[in-house]
Amino acid sequence: MFKIINFLLFVIVAFLPFKSLEAVEVKGLYQASIAIESQNSHDRARALKKALAAVMLKVGGQKSVLNNQVIKQSLKNYGAYLSQYRYHVKPLQLAEKSSKDKQLFLLASFNEEKINQLFQQANLPLWGSLRPQILLWLIDEQGLTRTIMSNASESNLPVKVNEFSTQRGLPILMPLMDLTDANSVAISDIWGRFQQPIIAASKRYFAEAIIVMRISNSSLVTMASESELGATNVLVPTDCGLLCEQAQAIEQPYVLDWSLIDVSTAQGQQQFSQQYQGDNPQVLLQQGLDDITELIYQRYALSATNQNNLVIEVANVDSLATYVEVFDFLTNLSSVNAVTLLSAKGEVRRFNLDLLGSVDAWLASLRLNKQLQQYIDPLAKFDEPLAPANGESSVPVFYWGN
Repeated sequence: MFKIINFLLFVIVAFLPFKSLEAVEVKGLYQASIAIESQNSHDRARALKKALAAVMLKVGGQKSVLNNQVIKQSLKNYGAYLSQYRYHVKPLQLAEKSSKDKQLFLLASFNEEKINQLFQQANLPLWGSLRPQILLWLIDEQGLTRTIMSNASESNLPVKVNEFSTQRGLPILMPLMDLTDANSVAISDIWGRFQQPIIAASKRYFAEAIIVMRISNSSLVTMASESELGATNVLVPTDCGLLCEQAQAIEQPYVLDWSLIDVSTAQGQQQFSQQYQGDNPQVLLQQGLDDITELIYQRYALSATNQNNLVIEVANVDSLATYVEVFDFLTNLSSVNAVTLLSAKGEVRRFNLDLLGSVDAWLASLRLNKQLQQYIDPLAKFDEPLAPANGESSVPVFYWGN
């Protein structure tokens, strides 16, 4: 019996790292900073319209929200949603510098309640402010040299990553590439997308998902077929006479691909992308991050219209104060429309949750917060569905912890 208890404790503890991941509460979802040429009324109107579109994209999560007719119409009436705006000047970063070192920006803030109501009117999903932390291992291959990018790298690529993170409201970390990272994982492990060493090296960053992205102008390019790269990238004869009859490339193409490791599951599921080809690595980086954001969004977005009811039990409510904490926590979740107490028996409280969106989306967003954790039967399959196969109703059990 003692051995069985020890085994069960071992299995439960083995699952704890997957339940202790922390999300990031994204600030400034309803404001945007737009580059502007001057403070005249014409430039200001264009910038405010762009700022509202940027907010819609951050709140909505998907580019497709900007094609919605209700959203399109709201952009024409940006003043109805505007709370305040101001101008500010900031130095340009490496990727932005051209003939000047500073740029004028307009920072606009919009009314959160009105924006959310607009999404409901448009039947569009909302993405809450609690969002998954993403760790990006980005390798840049130039010829025979491979470099793992960090924020300290002398490259435009980290700048673009940080800009994208701000613009889309997706928390993206890049590794520090200090001695700890250098001793934890090899470039060949990252390049080869070997899951175990990558997950081990990433634990210090407490990420919900890990991205491995490779940009190359050499080895990955040879893997892409001539038809994929297009006519502008094939080898052609040069016009240099008999002394030079060999072919040379008109333009040096780049290839990018990525893989996404979801470390919130027991096995760490990994998903691979197709290859992206082009002549500008920053454009390819933008395309890759766009697709990754859409993928992550699909897991955590909340429907503004389709509501579902879910009955849950919280098992360790041992006082009135704890009950108030649990009730307030459930009520304040952006994925929950309303909470109703159904029953109280001992330390167990049963609640009915009126959800915004699916149960799966609620569970995915809940994994980002470690205060309320679902009880997992160590003898059952790890990702067992809430509803059993025999069709009988199932009430998931959760534990409250600070």
